[in-house]
Amino acid sequence: MVSYPATTETLSLAQEANSSEAIQILYQVLEDPSSSPEALRIKEQAITNLCDRLTEEKRGEDLRTLLTKLRPFFSLIPKAKTAKIVRGIIDAVAKIPGTTDLQITLCKEMVEWTRAEKRTFLRQRVEARLAALLMENKEYVEALALLSTLVKEVRRLDDKLLLVDIDLLESKLHFSLRNLPKAKAALTAARTAANAIYVPPAQQGTIDLQSGILHAEEKDYKTGYSYFFEAFESFNALGDPRAVFSLKYMLLCKIMVSQADDVAGIISSKAGLQYVGPDLDAMKAVADAHSKRSLKLFENALRDYKAQLEDDPIVHRHLSSLYDTLLEQNLCRLIEPFSRVEIGHIAELIGLPVDHVEKKLSQMILDKKFAGTLDQGAGCLIIFEDPKADAIYSATLDTIANMGKVVDSLYVRSAKIMS
Repeated sequence: MVSYPATTETLSLAQEANSSEAIQILYQVLEDPSSSPEALRIKEQAITNLCDRLTEEKRGEDLRTLLTKLRPFFSLIPKAKTAKIVRGIIDAVAKIPGTTDLQITLCKEMVEWTRAEKRTFLRQRVEARLAALLMENKEYVEALALLSTLVKEVRRLDDKLLLVDIDLLESKLHFSLRNLPKAKAALTAARTAANAIYVPPAQQGTIDLQSGILHAEEKDYKTGYSYFFEAFESFNALGDPRAVFSLKYMLLCKIMVSQADDVAGIISSKAGLQYVGPDLDAMKAVADAHSKRSLKLFENALRDYKAQLEDDPIVHRHLSSLYDTLLEQNLCRLIEPFSRVEIGHIAELIGLPVDHVEKKLSQMILDKKFAGTLDQGAGCLIIFEDPKADAIYSATLDTIANMGKVVDSLYVRSAKIMS
């Protein structure tokens, strides 16, 4: 078997070879016992090339094995370069679809190794990555426990850049657990830390995106729109794929404040045209349905763009609220001319199943959206006229209140006379 030393010529040979041969050559370069500065530099380049090749072939397990094999090599190079290589290999595994469990295992192994080697700087970053993966995998309890310990440690070291990442991650985690007060507190902590240092545009965009999500959750859609716009500008300038999500949430805010007519204009703008695709088409379909107040069009949009609307938890939550509002408005408009009407007739007019309409009508009666009752035996809705308040009741209450004041006044005067 031909051996390949750690030289520039070997790297050039690997570059020209086909994928499987190149991988074998690069593995042999790493096995070269030489530890001269030039050999170490060549090996670093070989690791980068090998990661690229293994990622192309989607060999996630081989990348994990490579990281374990490289541990003796890490003792020969500076800690900063070790951190760069480790994070590079973890990033390479992340590019392979369906490797979340592998990434979690890999991060846990690296945390144990960094703890044993006392590499605090690298361990903290790998732990932050592990917490993000656990959250993505919906293992919220374990992620929260890991972050709680990590945030105390990083605050003590005052590593502001990492602290921004951890606080942001904590905010997202609490939001996933529907704990809005803690999500807002963690985001405020991230902003405070970010104000003290230079924050890269991508990270600033992430902060703005999370701010927009939290404001939208509190129904403050105008402020949310402003934050989504800031995030969109940051991601758009960087060519970050998250730009399309920021734009999508901008359009959602416009729909939620009943400005659905602005959606087409934003999509057809210079910035919007770059991201034309299923996500924007989905929001345009929802905007059209909202403008026409059509439940049928709304349901068609939800069915045709299920991945873009229902599978996105943020959009789905707000559209559920919008659907309920639209359904209530349509039902109120349909029952207005009647004093007694069959539920089946209302269901036929609105184009929805009878049981769904009956359930919604009973909810609206309980919420006092209109006065009425359901006669389930006859399958009818009976609508009452809005009871008019009799003026005599308020007048009587006013009289009693004034009499009370007179009695109190007389009591005070008699008390003075007696004293």
